[in-house]
Amino acid sequence: MQTTLLSFFLVILTGALFRRFWVGQETADTIRKSINIMVLNLFLPALCLKTIYTATLDRTIFVIPLTAALTIIATLSFSLIVFNLLERRQLLSPSQKGVLILSSSFGNVTYLGIPVLSSLFGTEAIKYALYYDLLATTPILWLIGAPIAARLGAKNRTLTPKDSLAIILKLPPLWGIFLGIILNILKAPLPEIILKVLDMFSGLVVPLMIFSIGLALSLSVARQFHLVFPVILLKLFLSPLLSVFIAKGLHLEGTAFKAVILEGAMPTMVLSLLLAAEFELDVSLSAFAILVTTLLSFITLPLVYHWLA
Repeated sequence: MQTTLLSFFLVILTGALFRRFWVGQETADTIRKSINIMVLNLFLPALCLKTIYTATLDRTIFVIPLTAALTIIATLSFSLIVFNLLERRQLLSPSQKGVLILSSSFGNVTYLGIPVLSSLFGTEAIKYALYYDLLATTPILWLIGAPIAARLGAKNRTLTPKDSLAIILKLPPLWGIFLGIILNILKAPLPEIILKVLDMFSGLVVPLMIFSIGLALSLSVARQFHLVFPVILLKLFLSPLLSVFIAKGLHLEGTAFKAVILEGAMPTMVLSLLLAAEFELDVSLSAFAILVTTLLSFITLPLVYHWLA
């Protein structure tokens, strides 16, 4: 586990140094957005299709999204309570509150989850990260998280369920999963050349995603640490703890159980930075929350893994 995370840390550090010393913030953000567009629209859908097409489909395709949804909703509920109390005591602005709610509730379950699970449990475990993200995290993010962010942003916007659903249904990775399920059930043979192309595209996902995390990290004002401290407790400690109880209650076991707990322990989702910018929340606080939780996760994830072992 330590060797795996150290290799990820070095790639992330390379991305952060590349941003800091070679290209600067604006160029790094442009590169990161370009990488994200390629991964989201081409490489990740290919990985989804290939993984689900070749996977053994079982009850985990239902139980893992349910476990993820219950974990996220429970953590989101606790975060709403905590940050509503802090706002009432005038310790938070609405834009800060929106960032902290997103940062506490939604983890980096794809960009960090896929490489962690695949390195620990093999490529078969990638499907668990995809179930966790695309069948639970992403729908909840757009149906609940994004509307909260929109309402707390500077323009007090409204994001309707119809708007959120339209965004979800346009996500290429989701269609990659659905197509993979259909082809898997039908046992439809794919030409060897197609499988080879899917393999090549899939192989690009992990290094690009890990490097992209580094490009997204930026040093923000350290005095904001007291605001991020509740995020650390909620995201890195409460979330995996809730995952344990929920997963046990739903009778998950083996690799699937370990995978869902590790996914619950992932640091703040990098996409939350984009949502903060989109809805005019506190972007610097969002970047700082991602930075702190990501760095601390290199300590907390091994602890969770060794506890599971």
